[in-house]
Amino acid sequence: MNHYETVFILNPVLSEDQIKETVKKYEDFLVSNGAKMIAKEDWGLKKLAYPIQNKKSGFYHLFEYTVPGEAISQLEVEFRRDERFMRYLTVKLDKHAIAWAERRRVKLKEKA
Repeated sequence: MNHYETVFILNPVLSEDQIKETVKKYEDFLVSNGAKMIAKEDWGLKKLAYPIQNKKSGFYHLFEYTVPGEAISQLEVEFRRDERFMRYLTVKLDKHAIAWAERRRVKLKEKA
């Protein structure tokens, strides 16, 4: 099991219900492929550094999870097929990045 982090940007024209449905769909997809979800974050609507598909903003989300490596290629194929996704990035975390992510989650909980 490898430790991964995926950040994706959803189209800003989606309603809140459509966003929740999309996030839930891909969370369920990961879990059905053997993933253990560690953290999920909704970063909300953010302005983009440059236009993507003629859009100047997007809804950002982050998933942190452990999963066998084969599931990542399946996940990214699904992202490419879904027109609600503007961009995505999946990164395999090493031990230092895992520790950093844990500290970041603790800080976020303290702020809340």
